[in-house]
Amino acid sequence: MMPEREASTGGPIIIDRTSPVPLYFQLASHFESAIRSGTLKVGTRLENEVRLAEVLGLSRPTVRAAFLYLANKGLVVRKRGAGTVVANERIDRNVELTSLYDDLAASGRTPQTRVLAAEVSHASDQVADALKLPERALVMSLERIRLADGEPMALMHNYLPAGLIQLNVEMLEQHGLYDLLRAAGIGLYSATQRMSAKNASAAEARKLDETRGSALLTMERIAYDQAGRPVEFARHLYRASRYAFTTHLPRPSAGSR
Repeated sequence: MMPEREASTGGPIIIDRTSPVPLYFQLASHFESAIRSGTLKVGTRLENEVRLAEVLGLSRPTVRAAFLYLANKGLVVRKRGAGTVVANERIDRNVELTSLYDDLAASGRTPQTRVLAAEVSHASDQVADALKLPERALVMSLERIRLADGEPMALMHNYLPAGLIQLNVEMLEQHGLYDLLRAAGIGLYSATQRMSAKNASAAEARKLDETRGSALLTMERIAYDQAGRPVEFARHLYRASRYAFTTHLPRPSAGSR
């Protein structure tokens, strides 16, 4: 993880009150330019809202709106006890049948895994239905935090039919789940996936180093093997400030219009 630097404004800030451009956007544009040019580097802590409001003669809601704009674009993150910090580049993930571990490695980031739970338990109704298992069947239940360069990216819950594969904490810390499935001869050939959004609960925010109520992307996926058997049910939460999904839509043929 990059070390945090002293609070900075990235150079003189000029606010034109005669301009039709909203004040918050002028301030946000200054910081965005400084971040994209490299003047404000990853890990740099921005000057706090109160100080900026006093120095620039702006209201605190105006400064807060500027920081919210930057956070929504993935340029900064709020860190407990550290304020607003310039973020690593947001990860933009293609929607494909790949694991987050694979995608992070492919993008040049260093994936790491913190295993919170890896145990055999009785399936909930939702998990049993997704995996087409009998009521209260045994499943391997995994809870992990996926990090990129030491920064939390996602909180992941995965469920596999018990006995499908032997897993332990050390294996899960060193390899992606799909890598381990492939190594065990279990191929993933198709999936159904649903994405949505929610606000972080206190527990979720704590695990993801976010503030309570922050926007999270949600993903539910059922993955199938070549025979059409469901072999994995996943419920993942991604930090919206650090993560985005991209979907490529093929152009329809003339006959399908």
